[in-house]
Amino acid sequence: MEFTRRETLAIGAGAALMTILPLRVSAAAEDKINEFTGGAAIADGGVELTAPEIAENGNTVPVSVSAAGASAILLLATGNPTPGVATFNFGPLAASQAASTRIRLAGTQDVVAIAKLADGSFARASKTVKVTIGGCGG
Repeated sequence: MEFTRRETLAIGAGAALMTILPLRVSAAAEDKINEFTGGAAIADGGVELTAPEIAENGNTVPVSVSAAGASAILLLATGNPTPGVATFNFGPLAASQAASTRIRLAGTQDVVAIAKLADGSFARASKTVKVTIGGCGG
């Protein structure tokens, strides 16, 4: 099989784009995190994130998150074109600081939850979800 010069350039440009695109998406997730935390340090632990290890359909992936004493929880899907999935805010009369939803994932990626605790500190949990079919991109 022989390639023309144009086809070779097109394949090379496509490969270069595919290596740069995940870096852009990751940067968008980091920007969302910095916006939520104001650049503060984030501790690991203190947040319980429940998501399946393997999702058969990326269109509806069940996720639940809880953090005792949290005033807000940010939920991110780092590989999605728009990584911010949801922000759950809890008032002083909330019975529990927990939420569950279904999210759409573009493919195998990390789901991250960051909680703002009542004392102003931040806690983090993440889980990798492998998507076998479907997703945002089809």
